[in-house]
Amino acid sequence: METLKEFLKPELIWFLIGLALLILEFALPGLIVFFFGLGAWIVALVCLLTDISLNVQLLVFIISSVLSLVCLRKWLKGLFKGFIVSKQKTSENIEEFIGKRAVVKEKITPQAPGKVEFHGTNWAAEADEEIAAGTPAKIIGKDNITLKVKPL
Repeated sequence: METLKEFLKPELIWFLIGLALLILEFALPGLIVFFFGLGAWIVALVCLLTDISLNVQLLVFIISSVLSLVCLRKWLKGLFKGFIVSKQKTSENIEEFIGKRAVVKEKITPQAPGKVEFHGTNWAAEADEEIAAGTPAKIIGKDNITLKVKPL
């Protein structure tokens, strides 16, 4: 009977509820259940530090869950979602490429793309004329991950 009392402590119950909710978040979309799991863990921490009634525990659970949901959901959702190409502005990344100098690493012909080195990275490159390897080139455009270049 004593072991059962050990497992029925409020902090352990709230911790397990929070863990179940955090695991449930993996199955449910929307990033909402996570914050209720976080609220349960906050209650578990408060129960560990002080002895509070069930009503106060529920109040702390509701307030901490809703506050964390309102304050952190947008930030965390953006963190997990990442960069969306369809919402990218066309001028956003192009400016760091256009007009810059690159070095041709593999011969470029109008029929077959080659490679250029730009900022220490090799990029696929296209040109309207043949450019030999080792020749400096100027970037005049960018199509996805392929740079359009012309010889300097």
